Amino acid sequence: MENDKIIEQVLMASIKEQRHARRWKVGFRLFWIAIIGIVLFVFTNKNNDIKSGKSVGVVNLNGAISSENNTYETISKGLQDAFKDKNTIAVILRANSPGGSPVYSDMLYNEIIRLKKKYPNKPINVVTEEVCASGCYYIASAANKIYASPASIVGSIGVIYTGFGLTNMMQKIGVDSRLLISGKNKAMGYPFITSDKTQTLMQQEMLDIVHNQFIKAVKDARGAKLKSSNLDLFSGRYWVGEQALTLGLIDGYYTVDTLSKIEYKTTNIVDFTPENSSMDKIAKKFGVTMFKSIKHSVVSDWVGIVE
Repeated sequence: MENDKIIEQVLMASIKEQRHARRWKVGFRLFWIAIIGIVLFVFTNKNNDIKSGKSVGVVNLNGAISSENNTYETISKGLQDAFKDKNTIAVILRANSPGGSPVYSDMLYNEIIRLKKKYPNKPINVVTEEVCASGCYYIASAANKIYASPASIVGSIGVIYTGFGLTNMMQKIGVDSRLLISGKNKAMGYPFITSDKTQTLMQQEMLDIVHNQFIKAVKDARGAKLKSSNLDLFSGRYWVGEQALTLGLIDGYYTVDTLSKIEYKTTNIVDFTPENSSMDKIAKKFGVTMFKSIKHSVVSDWVGIVE
């Protein structure tokens, strides 16, 4: 009996020691979960670097303006969030785009005009680094001021329609088009039939209407800043930043950082672009994977303790 008691005491001590070790193991892991969580929060939360006091909100416009990349929804939401933020004293649209849809360009132009009226004490400026042409410049012209570098590509105030004709090639290889339409102009611009002069004039008329809308928008927004004596200003030509400054297409040379420091006296720049950066995506993916792994480990350990 005495031997049984000794064995029982040894077993109980061993069990207590195992439970104690498991608790320390779980506690240690929970500690590191908390540390990693804090680190991820610091590096992935784009608003985490907002210090007390004023900040400059930035929204990035990159690539072609189209429905495929949700340009209007993305940029308009980012601008709205930036203007709404109580710490934001100014908004910068960092624009690097060759242009795109005139429809979405006009929509964003009008959204900027609306936000300027709603938040009159918060200026919005555009800073372009490489190129802000065509539809991008349409949007940029609505801002309070436009900045670039001396070598940036700016302007291209014009409208373009692209197409092609294959009728000569089809004749050479013996292929004919069997097109049926209802409405004589329904196939306007169709590449597999001979072009029609009347329809070409119709297309040109539409382009001219949109071009005039573009010109009016730029003139309304830029006003006396434009050097209207230059006949090429609205010809669709693009310019480098040095030329654009003399023509009144831009207001000076700034980067996002220098504009924030010099004009707004702050280095606190907050990115309001509503799209995940590569770092955000990696961190999010890593975080999910890590959480699943740790969750499985912790649950296993706690089951062992309960047992």
